[in-house]
Amino acid sequence: MKKTLSSLLCILILCSLLLTGCGAGSPSGSKEYALKDQALKSDFICEDNNRVFYEIFVGSFSDSDGDGVGDLRGIINRMDYLNDGDPNSGRSLGVEGIWLSPIFKSPSYHKYDATDYYTIDPAFGTLDDLRELCELCHERNVKVIIDLAINHTGELCSWFGAFKLAHRNGDTANEYYDFYSWCSGRKNIPAGRTFSKIDGTDDYYECNFYSGMPELNFDNPAVRDEVIKIAKFYLDLGLDGFRFDAVKYVYFGDNAQSAEFWEWYADELRAMKSDIYMVGEVWDADAVIEQYYGALNCFNFTVSQGEGLIAKAAAGSGVGNYCTYVENYLDTVSAKRADATIVPFISNHDMDRAAGFLPVSNGRMQMAANIYLLGPGSPFLYYGEELGAKGSRGGSNTDANRRLAMPWGDDDTISDPVGADYPEKNRLKLTAAEELADQGSLYTYYKTLIMIRHANPEIARGEYSALDVSDGKLGGFVSVWEGKAVCVLHNAATEEKSVDLASLTDRGFSVIAASIGQGKASLDGTVLTLGPQTSVVLREG
Repeated sequence: MKKTLSSLLCILILCSLLLTGCGAGSPSGSKEYALKDQALKSDFICEDNNRVFYEIFVGSFSDSDGDGVGDLRGIINRMDYLNDGDPNSGRSLGVEGIWLSPIFKSPSYHKYDATDYYTIDPAFGTLDDLRELCELCHERNVKVIIDLAINHTGELCSWFGAFKLAHRNGDTANEYYDFYSWCSGRKNIPAGRTFSKIDGTDDYYECNFYSGMPELNFDNPAVRDEVIKIAKFYLDLGLDGFRFDAVKYVYFGDNAQSAEFWEWYADELRAMKSDIYMVGEVWDADAVIEQYYGALNCFNFTVSQGEGLIAKAAAGSGVGNYCTYVENYLDTVSAKRADATIVPFISNHDMDRAAGFLPVSNGRMQMAANIYLLGPGSPFLYYGEELGAKGSRGGSNTDANRRLAMPWGDDDTISDPVGADYPEKNRLKLTAAEELADQGSLYTYYKTLIMIRHANPEIARGEYSALDVSDGKLGGFVSVWEGKAVCVLHNAATEEKSVDLASLTDRGFSVIAASIGQGKASLDGTVLTLGPQTSVVLREG
């Protein structure tokens, strides 16, 4: 008997319920399509950390007070867009976690140079706003993590002021004298590291990013006590965890010593909160990243950006290779820590936006989304990715162009960050309001994907086994969790592909649970036919 599921377009024809609204989370005057396909509904409740996270660059997301700067209240107002509390409603994107870029008091727009870790920058709101956001998210089973940059502070931090004064006064007994990494005399500066002079002395402080970001001295027990105190403060407030910036820079050039610090720190934090979510930024090759997995999960940079494995697979170059890579990666990191997993993404605030190297018009963006969202672990998407937002450093060589204002298309007063000059002609022409009202939009595609993932929890959590498919443009995996199995297959080619499932696995996958892409998926006996740039989730009968 032949069973056929249509492409995404046909699935979405079923999604005919129109909702109008101008409340928080739905851009004013927009019409939003709710997905009604019963195959996408599930009783599953996510209680672990295998979640889809959404990175929010706070100052560029949503402005609640008319000053042009995004803030915490703006995020609260947009929660219905991100997650309305019902994973089966189809009325929101359905993300299960949010990562906030740094929110501490700071003179910069990006806030990676904190001056006070215990105060929310006034442009972003207050501690009460953060507490309210956490409470709202928890009501909707969404976790909240914040970006914690503790490798360095800002130069205006009171700790650094006290440090410099102690050195000028030769006050070696001062508690801040050794709070930052320093050396005496230019000739003693370690090779390969960057130091700046402390005015009025012959001493130099370490600043490998730039002089305005002095680096803390983690050999000092007082510094370690302070970073524990900071983490506890925010965990007690209601946060679920942290994204750690510049993980490998704690002991610059010494990964073994840096990894040892993070193992200590992660153990201390897990003692405070056993289910804490922690992810580290180690922007390097896998061999380096893996050294930190004894402490915490890390972003997988090998799969990101235009030259990464996800983009290559989406272009039809090695889907099977990608799946084999994921299996090997999971095996490697699981040997480091039992609950370790992969954290894939295609772009973030430090990278050119994905729609620039994965065109929506030819289906590559959609295919890339299939590959990393219908996979294991905890994938991260960057705000606006679900709309196809664009932005790159460009001729001005500024990261501000990668952090442009979210294009809501309503009366939100959010503005681009300082220094942004990305050409208007290169920007996304559609707004969130328009995409919410379009059943064929990229936004609708993304929320459908997330619903498929939620309805088939084995995808993210199971024992992962890559399938041996001879065709490089076709690939997939089997994942077994709590006695149930799913098979996910991707066809990244621009033409239809067929494969006999009996040649790939001895499991009896006979039910098409969902398909999504540019074509159709059909199953005739054990022969699966996948349309171009289409993915399918199969279950056993």
